[in-house]
Amino acid sequence: MSKRRPVVAIVDDDPRLLESLEDLLESAGYAAHSFSSAGSLLISGLSGVDLLITDIGMPGMDGFELRDWVKKVRPLLPVFLITGRHEIADQDRARGISGFFRKPFDAEALLAAVDNALTNRNMEDDHES
Repeated sequence: MSKRRPVVAIVDDDPRLLESLEDLLESAGYAAHSFSSAGSLLISGLSGVDLLITDIGMPGMDGFELRDWVKKVRPLLPVFLITGRHEIADQDRARGISGFFRKPFDAEALLAAVDNALTNRNMEDDHES
C-alpha cells in the first residue's frame, strides 16, 4: 500500500514560475497543484492541501489577502509567500507565515523548508491525536 504524497498548492500569475515550481515539487515527491490566481484556488478549495505557496503580487486577491483567508479556514496550514520584489513591502504583514522567499529563490532551500514545515505539521497532528 503506497503512502499518500503530500499536496502542495502553488498560486502565481506567472505561468513559467508555476510550471517550474510544479516540476521541482513533483521531482521531490510532492503532488503539486497549480493555480493562476487566488480566486481559482478558492473555487477549487483547500481540501487535501498540505501546504500553500503563493506569490504576493497578483491581480485581484494578493498573497497577503489569500494567506489571511487561509488562516481563517485552515489555521494550521503552512503558507509560504514568494515575491519578485527585493524588499518586503510590509514586515508586519509578513508575520504569521511559514516561509518567505524572494525570486529567484534557491530550489534546495525551498524544498528543505517545505519538508521541514510538513514534518513539523505532522508532529503537531500526532500530538493532537
